[in-house]
Amino acid sequence: MRQYQVEIRADREESERIARLLDGALEDEGAPVSWFETPDGWAVNAWIFGDDAESVRERVLDILGADGFGAPVSVIETPDEDWVKLSLEGLKPVVAGRFVVHGAHDRKKLPAGLIGLEIEAAQAFGTGHHPTTWGCLVALSRLLPTYRFPRVLDLGTGTGVLAIAVARMTRRPVIASDIDPISVSTAAENARLNGVPSLVTAVTAAGLDHAALRGTFDLVVANILADPLKALAPKVFAHTAPGAVVVLSGILSTQAPAVLATYRSAGFTRLFTVPKEGWTTLVLERRG
Repeated sequence: MRQYQVEIRADREESERIARLLDGALEDEGAPVSWFETPDGWAVNAWIFGDDAESVRERVLDILGADGFGAPVSVIETPDEDWVKLSLEGLKPVVAGRFVVHGAHDRKKLPAGLIGLEIEAAQAFGTGHHPTTWGCLVALSRLLPTYRFPRVLDLGTGTGVLAIAVARMTRRPVIASDIDPISVSTAAENARLNGVPSLVTAVTAAGLDHAALRGTFDLVVANILADPLKALAPKVFAHTAPGAVVVLSGILSTQAPAVLATYRSAGFTRLFTVPKEGWTTLVLERRG
Protein backbone atom coordinates (compact mmCIF):
# COMPACT_ATOMS: atom_id res chain seq x y z
CA MET A 1 0.00 0.00 0.00
CA ARG A 2 1.24 3.48 -0.89
CA GLN A 3 0.27 6.82 0.62
CA TYR A 4 -1.36 9.58 -1.43
CA GLN A 5 -2.00 13.24 -0.79
CA VAL A 6 -5.51 14.24 -1.84
CA GLU A 7 -6.26 17.93 -2.33
CA ILE A 8 -9.66 19.48 -2.99
CA ARG A 9 -10.16 23.20 -3.65
CA ALA A 10 -13.57 24.73 -2.99
CA ASP A 11 -15.23 27.74 -1.40
CA ARG A 12 -15.43 28.09 2.35
CA GLU A 13 -18.77 26.40 3.03
CA GLU A 14 -18.24 23.59 0.54
CA SER A 15 -14.69 22.88 1.72
CA GLU A 16 -15.86 22.73 5.34
CA ARG A 17 -18.52 20.19 4.40
CA ILE A 18 -15.98 18.15 2.44
CA ALA A 19 -13.54 18.19 5.37
CA ARG A 20 -16.23 16.93 7.75
CA LEU A 21 -17.22 14.09 5.43
CA LEU A 22 -13.64 12.96 4.89
CA ASP A 23 -12.73 13.26 8.57
CA GLY A 24 -15.72 11.17 9.59
CA ALA A 25 -15.11 8.51 6.96
CA LEU A 26 -11.37 8.23 7.58
CA GLU A 27 -11.31 8.65 11.36
CA ASP A 28 -11.01 4.93 12.18
CA GLU A 29 -7.86 4.53 10.07
CA GLY A 30 -6.20 7.66 11.44
CA ALA A 31 -5.89 9.38 8.06
CA PRO A 32 -5.01 13.06 8.63
CA VAL A 33 -7.46 15.58 7.20
CA SER A 34 -6.84 19.33 7.27
CA TRP A 35 -9.01 22.25 6.20
CA PHE A 36 -7.24 25.55 5.76
CA GLU A 37 -7.08 28.89 4.03
CA THR A 38 -4.88 29.53 1.03
CA PRO A 39 -4.08 32.90 -0.55
CA ASP A 40 -6.82 32.33 -3.14
CA GLY A 41 -9.50 30.42 -1.24
CA TRP A 42 -9.88 27.23 0.81
CA ALA A 43 -8.43 23.76 0.50
CA VAL A 44 -8.92 20.33 2.05
CA ASN A 45 -5.99 17.93 2.25
CA ALA A 46 -6.10 14.27 3.26
CA TRP A 47 -3.42 11.58 3.30
CA ILE A 48 -4.81 8.16 2.38
CA PHE A 49 -3.26 4.74 1.79
CA GLY A 50 -4.27 2.91 -1.37
CA ASP A 51 -3.12 0.65 -4.21
CA ASP A 52 -3.01 3.41 -6.80
CA ALA A 53 -4.01 7.05 -7.34
CA GLU A 54 -7.17 6.24 -9.29
CA SER A 55 -8.58 3.93 -6.61
CA VAL A 56 -7.89 6.59 -3.97
CA ARG A 57 -9.64 9.20 -6.09
CA GLU A 58 -12.65 6.94 -6.59
CA ARG A 59 -12.83 6.28 -2.86
CA VAL A 60 -12.80 10.00 -2.08
CA LEU A 61 -15.53 10.69 -4.63
CA ASP A 62 -17.58 7.85 -3.17
CA ILE A 63 -17.25 9.37 0.32
CA LEU A 64 -18.25 12.81 -0.90
CA GLY A 65 -21.11 11.71 -3.12
CA ALA A 66 -23.31 14.64 -4.08
CA ASP A 67 -21.60 16.81 -1.46
CA GLY A 68 -18.51 16.96 -3.67
CA PHE A 69 -20.37 19.37 -5.97
CA GLY A 70 -17.90 18.61 -8.75
CA ALA A 71 -14.94 20.07 -6.86
CA PRO A 72 -11.66 19.06 -8.55
CA VAL A 73 -9.77 16.30 -6.75
CA SER A 74 -6.03 15.93 -7.20
CA VAL A 75 -4.16 12.82 -5.97
CA ILE A 76 -0.38 12.70 -5.65
CA GLU A 77 1.70 9.79 -4.37
CA THR A 78 3.84 10.76 -1.39
CA PRO A 79 6.17 8.94 1.04
CA ASP A 80 4.50 7.92 4.29
CA GLU A 81 6.24 10.56 6.38
CA ASP A 82 5.64 13.52 4.07
CA TRP A 83 2.09 14.36 5.12
CA VAL A 84 3.31 16.51 8.04
CA LYS A 85 5.58 18.53 5.79
CA LEU A 86 2.90 18.91 3.15
CA SER A 87 0.29 19.99 5.68
CA LEU A 88 2.53 22.92 6.64
CA GLU A 89 3.11 24.14 3.10
CA GLY A 90 1.35 27.43 2.41
CA LEU A 91 1.29 28.22 6.12
CA LYS A 92 4.28 30.53 6.26
CA PRO A 93 4.05 33.33 8.85
CA VAL A 94 1.59 36.05 7.86
CA VAL A 95 2.05 39.60 9.13
CA ALA A 96 -1.24 41.45 9.67
CA GLY A 97 -0.86 44.81 11.35
CA ARG A 98 0.69 44.30 14.79
CA PHE A 99 0.25 40.53 14.60
CA VAL A 100 2.06 37.65 12.93
CA VAL A 101 0.15 34.38 12.50
CA HIS A 102 2.38 31.30 12.34
CA GLY A 103 2.58 27.56 12.86
CA ALA A 104 4.67 25.77 15.46
CA HIS A 105 7.35 25.09 12.83
CA ASP A 106 8.04 28.85 12.56
CA ARG A 107 7.86 29.65 16.27
CA LYS A 108 11.53 30.63 16.45
CA LYS A 109 11.62 32.63 13.20
CA LEU A 110 9.21 35.49 13.87
CA PRO A 111 9.78 39.20 13.17
CA ALA A 112 10.72 41.22 16.25
CA GLY A 113 8.19 43.59 17.76
CA LEU A 114 5.05 41.75 16.64
CA ILE A 115 2.54 39.73 18.64
CA GLY A 116 2.78 36.08 17.62
CA LEU A 117 -0.40 34.04 17.18
CA GLU A 118 0.33 30.33 16.80
CA ILE A 119 -2.41 28.72 14.73
CA GLU A 120 -2.10 25.42 12.87
CA ALA A 121 -4.25 24.25 9.96
CA ALA A 122 -7.26 22.48 11.42
CA GLN A 123 -10.97 21.90 10.93
CA ALA A 124 -11.79 25.49 11.69
CA PHE A 125 -11.55 28.75 9.82
CA GLY A 126 -8.84 31.30 10.55
CA THR A 127 -5.11 30.86 9.98
CA GLY A 128 -4.52 34.44 8.83
CA HIS A 129 -3.77 33.53 5.23
CA HIS A 130 -7.15 34.48 3.84
CA PRO A 131 -7.84 38.21 3.23
CA THR A 132 -10.86 38.14 5.56
CA THR A 133 -8.87 37.04 8.62
CA TRP A 134 -6.01 39.33 7.61
CA GLY A 135 -8.43 42.27 7.34
CA CYS A 136 -9.83 41.65 10.82
CA LEU A 137 -6.34 41.52 12.35
CA VAL A 138 -5.35 44.75 10.61
CA ALA A 139 -8.55 46.40 11.87
CA LEU A 140 -7.89 45.19 15.42
CA SER A 141 -4.35 46.54 15.19
CA ARG A 142 -5.80 49.99 14.56
CA LEU A 143 -8.60 49.78 17.12
CA LEU A 144 -7.11 48.15 20.20
CA PRO A 145 -4.45 50.80 21.02
CA THR A 146 -7.08 53.57 20.78
CA TYR A 147 -10.35 52.22 22.18
CA ARG A 148 -11.10 50.59 25.50
CA PHE A 149 -13.33 47.54 25.07
CA PRO A 150 -14.37 46.08 28.45
CA ARG A 151 -16.56 43.37 26.89
CA VAL A 152 -15.58 41.66 23.63
CA LEU A 153 -17.26 39.00 21.47
CA ASP A 154 -15.67 37.05 18.60
CA LEU A 155 -18.75 35.76 16.77
CA GLY A 156 -18.04 32.75 14.54
CA THR A 157 -14.61 32.30 16.07
CA GLY A 158 -13.26 29.41 13.93
CA THR A 159 -9.74 28.75 15.20
CA GLY A 160 -10.12 31.52 17.78
CA VAL A 161 -7.35 33.58 16.16
CA LEU A 162 -9.21 36.90 16.48
CA ALA A 163 -10.25 36.31 20.09
CA ILE A 164 -6.69 35.31 20.92
CA ALA A 165 -5.36 38.44 19.18
CA VAL A 166 -7.57 40.67 21.35
CA ALA A 167 -6.65 38.77 24.52
CA ARG A 168 -2.92 38.82 23.75
CA MET A 169 -2.86 42.53 22.96
CA THR A 170 -5.17 43.85 25.71
CA ARG A 171 -5.01 41.14 28.40
CA ARG A 172 -8.80 41.48 28.63
CA PRO A 173 -11.38 38.65 28.58
CA VAL A 174 -13.02 37.69 25.28
CA ILE A 175 -15.98 35.44 24.54
CA ALA A 176 -15.42 33.30 21.43
CA SER A 177 -18.55 31.68 20.03
CA ASP A 178 -19.21 29.38 17.08
CA ILE A 179 -22.06 27.19 15.90
CA ASP A 180 -19.56 24.36 15.24
CA PRO A 181 -18.40 22.37 18.31
CA ILE A 182 -15.16 21.40 16.51
CA SER A 183 -14.31 25.07 16.05
CA VAL A 184 -15.10 25.79 19.69
CA SER A 185 -12.81 22.97 20.83
CA THR A 186 -10.08 24.17 18.46
CA ALA A 187 -10.41 27.76 19.68
CA ALA A 188 -10.12 26.69 23.32
CA GLU A 189 -7.02 24.61 22.56
CA ASN A 190 -5.44 27.47 20.61
CA ALA A 191 -6.13 29.84 23.49
CA ARG A 192 -4.25 27.45 25.77
CA LEU A 193 -1.41 27.13 23.26
CA ASN A 194 -1.10 30.92 23.04
CA GLY A 195 -1.06 31.45 26.80
CA VAL A 196 -4.53 33.00 27.24
CA PRO A 197 -6.80 30.13 28.37
CA SER A 198 -8.16 32.19 31.27
CA LEU A 199 -9.01 35.13 29.00
CA VAL A 200 -10.77 33.35 26.11
CA THR A 201 -14.10 31.67 26.90
CA ALA A 202 -15.17 29.47 23.98
CA VAL A 203 -18.87 28.56 23.72
CA THR A 204 -21.01 26.71 21.19
CA ALA A 205 -23.81 29.02 20.12
CA ALA A 206 -26.03 29.64 17.11
CA GLY A 207 -25.84 33.34 16.39
CA LEU A 208 -26.33 35.38 19.55
CA ASP A 209 -28.71 32.97 21.31
CA HIS A 210 -26.70 31.77 24.29
CA ALA A 211 -26.69 32.58 27.98
CA ALA A 212 -23.02 33.61 27.82
CA LEU A 213 -23.87 36.23 25.18
CA ARG A 214 -26.49 38.09 27.20
CA GLY A 215 -26.09 41.80 27.76
CA THR A 216 -24.16 44.17 25.53
CA PHE A 217 -20.64 44.17 24.09
CA ASP A 218 -18.25 47.01 23.38
CA LEU A 219 -16.52 45.21 20.50
CA VAL A 220 -17.96 42.52 18.25
CA VAL A 221 -15.83 40.82 15.60
CA ALA A 222 -17.67 38.61 13.11
CA ASN A 223 -15.75 36.98 10.26
CA ILE A 224 -18.47 34.86 8.71
CA LEU A 225 -20.37 35.49 5.44
CA ALA A 226 -22.33 38.41 3.97
CA ASP A 227 -25.83 36.90 4.14
CA PRO A 228 -25.60 35.71 7.78
CA LEU A 229 -24.10 39.08 8.72
CA LYS A 230 -27.05 40.92 7.19
CA ALA A 231 -29.51 38.62 8.95
CA LEU A 232 -27.76 39.24 12.28
CA ALA A 233 -27.74 43.06 12.03
CA PRO A 234 -30.73 43.71 14.36
CA LYS A 235 -29.40 41.30 16.99
CA VAL A 236 -25.89 42.77 16.75
CA PHE A 237 -27.42 46.19 17.41
CA ALA A 238 -29.35 44.82 20.39
CA HIS A 239 -26.20 43.21 21.80
CA THR A 240 -23.94 46.26 21.52
CA ALA A 241 -23.65 49.32 23.71
CA PRO A 242 -23.86 52.86 22.30
CA GLY A 243 -20.48 53.71 20.79
CA ALA A 244 -19.55 50.04 20.44
CA VAL A 245 -17.41 49.00 17.47
CA VAL A 246 -18.27 46.12 15.13
CA VAL A 247 -15.75 44.48 12.77
CA LEU A 248 -17.45 42.55 9.97
CA SER A 249 -15.64 40.34 7.46
CA GLY A 250 -16.14 37.37 5.16
CA ILE A 251 -17.55 39.91 2.71
CA LEU A 252 -16.74 40.04 -0.98
CA SER A 253 -16.08 43.62 -2.09
CA THR A 254 -19.11 43.39 -4.37
CA GLN A 255 -21.25 42.52 -1.34
CA ALA A 256 -19.87 45.25 0.94
CA PRO A 257 -22.32 48.03 -0.11
CA ALA A 258 -25.33 45.83 0.70
CA VAL A 259 -23.91 44.76 4.07
CA LEU A 260 -23.05 48.36 4.93
CA ALA A 261 -26.54 49.55 3.96
CA THR A 262 -28.12 46.89 6.19
CA TYR A 263 -26.03 47.92 9.18
CA ARG A 264 -26.62 51.61 8.57
CA SER A 265 -30.35 50.91 8.67
CA ALA A 266 -29.84 48.97 11.90
CA GLY A 267 -28.09 51.92 13.57
CA PHE A 268 -24.38 51.79 12.69
CA THR A 269 -22.02 54.21 10.94
CA ARG A 270 -18.81 53.35 9.10
CA LEU A 271 -15.46 54.11 10.73
CA PHE A 272 -13.18 52.62 8.05
CA THR A 273 -12.76 49.65 5.72
CA VAL A 274 -9.89 47.26 5.05
CA PRO A 275 -9.93 45.94 1.47
CA LYS A 276 -7.74 43.13 0.17
CA GLU A 277 -7.83 40.93 -2.93
CA GLY A 278 -11.53 41.28 -3.64
CA TRP A 279 -12.63 41.09 0.01
CA THR A 280 -13.65 43.90 2.36
CA THR A 281 -13.58 44.18 6.14
CA LEU A 282 -16.05 46.75 7.47
CA VAL A 283 -15.43 48.57 10.75
CA LEU A 284 -18.57 50.22 12.11
CA GLU A 285 -19.68 52.14 15.19
CA ARG A 286 -23.05 51.80 16.88
CA ARG A 287 -24.90 55.08 17.09
CA GLY A 288 -26.16 56.20 20.48
